[in-house]
Amino acid sequence: MAKLRRNHSTRGGAAAGTTLVKVTIFALILFGLIWAFHDWRKGAGAQVPGPSQYDAKNWYLPEGGSGPVIRHGGFSLLYDEEWKQAAWVAYILDGDSLDRQWVARQDNFRPDPLIDSRSATDDDYRGSGYDRGHLAPFADFAWREDWADETFLFSNISPQARQFNQGVWRELEELIRDWADREQRLYIVTGPVMTEAPKGYIGHDNRIAIPRSYYKVILDLEAPEQKGIGFIIPNAVSFRPLPDYVVTIDSVETVTDIDFFPELMPPDLEARIEEAANPDLWHFSKQRFDRRINLWNNVK
Repeated sequence: MAKLRRNHSTRGGAAAGTTLVKVTIFALILFGLIWAFHDWRKGAGAQVPGPSQYDAKNWYLPEGGSGPVIRHGGFSLLYDEEWKQAAWVAYILDGDSLDRQWVARQDNFRPDPLIDSRSATDDDYRGSGYDRGHLAPFADFAWREDWADETFLFSNISPQARQFNQGVWRELEELIRDWADREQRLYIVTGPVMTEAPKGYIGHDNRIAIPRSYYKVILDLEAPEQKGIGFIIPNAVSFRPLPDYVVTIDSVETVTDIDFFPELMPPDLEARIEEAANPDLWHFSKQRFDRRINLWNNVK
């Protein structure tokens, strides 16, 4: 014990104590800098980390509407029993996935076995004059056969006017895939606007509502330009350019009474993105618009 006390009083012991204090101070400063940087990233709108698309069915669910939430491989949806279709379909589109080899389209339309009540059938659409319109498109999942096949479940299908489905809706779907390729990852929610009365109904065994319009909201959280954009488009042939249908995500939430991205990002970032919709931040294709006007709109 006496030897230990002597060592504590030596110059070497003092130096060691001083070194320990310096190391402690340095560690505290470093910790403070790391914490400040983390807080700055969060406040400045840094890239929000999130699960990969493979986890999409277990998270990233909008809030709003009534009915059961159905989780499929690549997308989730809220099924509306009265309208006999999804109120919203939510999924993540990764640009890297679109570069993989695509499977052949089989058009395997069929009832959704996960719907407890009876969903639509092919007979309901036959002779109706309306297309079996996808909400989550086949081509967004064509790189994976089982997920692509699930897009033909009638829970993901809605009665769309033919020149809408194969015209302006097709143009928007193709543009979104271009955007995913550019921006790496997009968060997408889409569906019919159910706060306005249907145009009518189709169906033999079921009464399926015909929406007057559809919405899509797209969110880009990748650096450097975090942004969002919304669309509300009538269920009819269109000769107007797509930017004419651009609205803020806030506007679509007001019209649909759905909160599309709850808890996905910090509230200040969510407010900033959802209150703005600048078409200049998104690349629109004049060639696709011309193709729609001169070719796609003429489909019979």
